[in-house]
Amino acid sequence: MSADKRLTEDDVVAELRDGMTIGIGGWGSRRKPMSIVRAILRSSLSDLTIVSYGGPDVGMLCASGQARKVVYGFVSLDSIPLEPHFRAARQAGTIEAMELDEGMLQWGLRAAAMRVSFLPCRAGLGSAIMENNPDLRTVVSPYDGQELVAMPALPLDVALLHANRADRRGNAQYLGPDWYFDDVYAMAAERTFVSCERVIDTEDFTAHASEQTIKVSRLWTDGVVEAPFGAHFTHCVPDYPRDEALQRDYAASAKDADAWAAFRARWVDVPEPDYRRLAEASLGGAR
Repeated sequence: MSADKRLTEDDVVAELRDGMTIGIGGWGSRRKPMSIVRAILRSSLSDLTIVSYGGPDVGMLCASGQARKVVYGFVSLDSIPLEPHFRAARQAGTIEAMELDEGMLQWGLRAAAMRVSFLPCRAGLGSAIMENNPDLRTVVSPYDGQELVAMPALPLDVALLHANRADRRGNAQYLGPDWYFDDVYAMAAERTFVSCERVIDTEDFTAHASEQTIKVSRLWTDGVVEAPFGAHFTHCVPDYPRDEALQRDYAASAKDADAWAAFRARWVDVPEPDYRRLAEASLGGAR
């Protein structure tokens, strides 16, 4: 029988180190592993490189000063187009940034997953991406002479993901319409930790969905965290929607240091059981 991989958020953070490159799954303000992100915020970790289709995960780690570099295809709150804490850090120059086309980002992750140093692509040609990333190189196809961008691999020390369900062995099930690139993050990483709304028995995966919804294999995972409301305030459909009211409060917290400190005191620097009660009340009991 496979090992029981159940951990807590603090157990996951204890496995992380300063200077790591951490990939965070989800997409914008959708199904982000926010309970693990909050645990990182409460820690002393620093000098992190974050690779993400960014949302409040990126914004909060910029606001806390723990992100040194961000590699991203975008950083958005979806219903609020620009992530305000990230924008403030980018404009102030307090982070290093690698700005990429959305497809280039996943191509870099796929290269890392395949253990090759780069993959060729057309995305980026004729755009400011090449100017903004002077280290990017092009290659000439040996087959037809096309000049292509050599998108470098984006290897991750750790991937952090959030799923709807998982079993104790580390298989993760996605019940929403899109799992984005969570499986690619897992394959690109040396180690992967998955939080989920509920840990279930393996045989229960097919009770409400097909086996095709198991998108992350136990072969790729090193730990599973049972985290009800673990993606809140981002959405984790069909379990709960995005908490738009709280997201607006979060966006408003970027106006000054006092506003961020107040938001953080209420929604970050609290024990997870207390956070879950606050989240459920904020959503009006939506599950």
